[in-house]
Amino acid sequence: MTPSESRPYDLELLESARAGDRDAILSLLTLAQPDIRRYARGSCQVREDADEAVQEALLVLYRRVGTLRVLTSFSGWLLAIVRRECRRLARLSFGWVHLDAVENEERFAKMPMDELRMDLTNSIQSLPENYREIVLLRDIEILTIDAICERLSLTRETVKARLHRARKLMREYLRE
Repeated sequence: MTPSESRPYDLELLESARAGDRDAILSLLTLAQPDIRRYARGSCQVREDADEAVQEALLVLYRRVGTLRVLTSFSGWLLAIVRRECRRLARLSFGWVHLDAVENEERFAKMPMDELRMDLTNSIQSLPENYREIVLLRDIEILTIDAICERLSLTRETVKARLHRARKLMREYLRE
């Protein structure tokens, strides 16, 4: 589904939602969810990613509908959010070492799960505070990069750089 194929949304409903009318926002979330879900299933590589992309898109819609400047671009805006989230999730899938992959290594395969958890906990605790905080917010609390930026008053670039560096340090710790 492209923005031109998506159904037009009632401009009056969009205007009310943009003005902050809670009922209009909830109605808009209900109306938009099937379109978002359909697009996410076609855009994301993994079904679980599609579900996460839908949740993120609905959250962004709820939080940011008031910032939308051109109401007629609503459908395209929504689809861009889903597309961006699917790409983000795909990048995470390729850039993150999952526990299943680690278990394939002989030394980790023989290690009891409790010890593995302790090593992971120790690797997190070995991080400098500014890196540890980012990892906990992103991977434990499962916050988006934007949410972390808001919470810590940092730029996206800073958050991404710290997260990348923290994960690299954790991998190095676990290899030792």
